[in-house]
Parts: sequence; C-alpha cells; structure tokens
Amino acid sequence: MQKKVKVKPHSKQQKIEEQPDGSLIVYLKSPPVDGKANEELIKLLAEKFDVSKSRIRIKTGLSYRQKLIEINTDTEC
Repeated sequence: MQKKVKVKPHSKQQKIEEQPDGSLIVYLKSPPVDGKANEELIKLLAEKFDVSKSRIRIKTGLSYRQKLIEINTDTEC
C-alpha cells in the first residue's frame, strides 16, 4: 500500500491525522536533522499499521516534507 504523507517536524506532540483523501499528516517531535524525523516517522507508521519498521519504506521525498511511503502489509515474507 502507498500513502501520501505530509510531515510536520518540531511539533509539541506526536500524532497522525488521516485526511479525507486517504493521505496522512504526521506531527513529529524530532527535528529534520540527520534523518531523525524520518526514523520517527517510520516508527510511528509501523505502530499505526501494526507492521515491523523494516516493512515501511520512504519511496520519494526523503529530504522533503511531502513524502510517498510504501507499506508492505503482506503476511507472506
């Protein structure tokens, strides 16, 4: 499954908001420095979709706020 994600770093709290179009807005406490925000994003999405962190991949937008995330939810692996 693929999700469009808008990341908001330096937020006071961590949360995920699902938009009517299926995209997500993810509020992160981490700053966008040295990949810390991306690590926190993958951790939060893994918890939300109940998959391991290794099944989540940032497909596009590694250094941008708009990202395309690929989540492998297949039970076979």
